[in-house]
Amino acid sequence: MKTTETTSGNIDTLFIKTYGCQMNEYDSSRMADMMKEAYGLKLVASPADADVILMNTCSVREKAEEKVYSELGRYKKLKDKRPDMIIGVGGCVGQQEGERIQKRAPYVDIVFGPQTYHRLPDMVKQIRRQRVKLTEIDMPEIEKFDHLPKAESHGISGFVTIMEGCDKFCTFCVVPYTRGPELSRPVDDILAECQQLLAGGAVELSLLGQNVNGYRGTGLDGEEWDFTMLLYAVAELEGLKRLRFTTSHPMEMTDELCIAFGEIPQLMPYLHLPVQSGSDALLKAMHRGHDGDSYYRRIDLLRQHCPDIALSSDFIVGYPGESDMDFEATMELVRRVDYDSAYCFKYSPRPGTPAAKAEDNVPEAVKDERLQRLLSLTREQTGDAMQRQIGRRLDVLVEKESRTEGDMQGRTPDFKIVHFRGNPRQIGQVMPVHITEAYGQSLRGELILAGE
Repeated sequence: MKTTETTSGNIDTLFIKTYGCQMNEYDSSRMADMMKEAYGLKLVASPADADVILMNTCSVREKAEEKVYSELGRYKKLKDKRPDMIIGVGGCVGQQEGERIQKRAPYVDIVFGPQTYHRLPDMVKQIRRQRVKLTEIDMPEIEKFDHLPKAESHGISGFVTIMEGCDKFCTFCVVPYTRGPELSRPVDDILAECQQLLAGGAVELSLLGQNVNGYRGTGLDGEEWDFTMLLYAVAELEGLKRLRFTTSHPMEMTDELCIAFGEIPQLMPYLHLPVQSGSDALLKAMHRGHDGDSYYRRIDLLRQHCPDIALSSDFIVGYPGESDMDFEATMELVRRVDYDSAYCFKYSPRPGTPAAKAEDNVPEAVKDERLQRLLSLTREQTGDAMQRQIGRRLDVLVEKESRTEGDMQGRTPDFKIVHFRGNPRQIGQVMPVHITEAYGQSLRGELILAGE
């Protein structure tokens, strides 16, 4: 831990800027719970109104570090006016950059990693009492979950991290270096947190992990449970209407997990299953641990047991050494699987990863052209998937009021957004909706009332 002098003062309000995945969203909500319990801090929508500013960062995408420093530059102006303001940088960029953040931005009071945010109240206390700057980026074995306060529901959907880290070491990915090795929480801890969220008003739960289906935790019988066993246990909890999970790895998509989509009524028919490329040569170079045929077998088994399942995936174009033939294999995979949605990115080297040592030998113009072709195909598939919903009667979980007055917004079982005329009293209920229109990213429908 590094210490130097800084300032301190009274704190009443908290602002959290979150980047990246749902796991970061979960972590941010738990930070808010901790700071509320420790100091009674109230969340505010603007950093200008905050006594404590926390950045929960992500280092997966290109230029992640520069985006953080750019945002910090805006916060510096606030701190120049209010020196007692506390600024902290957490998450994966905090883990990756460590003390370099405070060397470049000396007005930052706290730097912490994904495994040490449970120490935030103590770090803030030390700053206020001793006027120090702190860096906490060690990786204790998942101890943070033993120190977090009881989970609070922040709406009808709750998120529960069931495991941390990654052992897959894909050559392009920084997660194993910023989140550490795969560590799974005990089943009873997970079920207790799920029950707390359901008791607080949540009706939908999402289980989170870097490789969530690689879960291996101590079960209620003292034996090791896999992810599918956990799903069946969570599904039995009283008050649960819908169950989801993300993000999955193809290597961990067991037959039992595929079958569970057809056997667990609460498990929604949507799966995000990143593949990255359709080329076996590139999948091997990426250290993905699977090939195209094994991926296809998983998809076929899923659709055998859950015909209506909606699939999404991640793709990287322009990975070092990607040939025209490699890219065409990706296009063929996309055509064959026919995704409901996809996230497509140009390859960019991430510092500290094995791929960063390889020559980035695909010209930018070629990357751009391939990305546009892939985006054109996936957007066409997304449009077709949306159009297929017209005329269907879908069960929609009502989430919130829409931006249009008198409209409500909810999601279908396969995670599509639906807008319809409704009432705020319906929030948290699953309502039948007749789909009448399809747009680029959402659907329009009419509520089906009792007796219709």
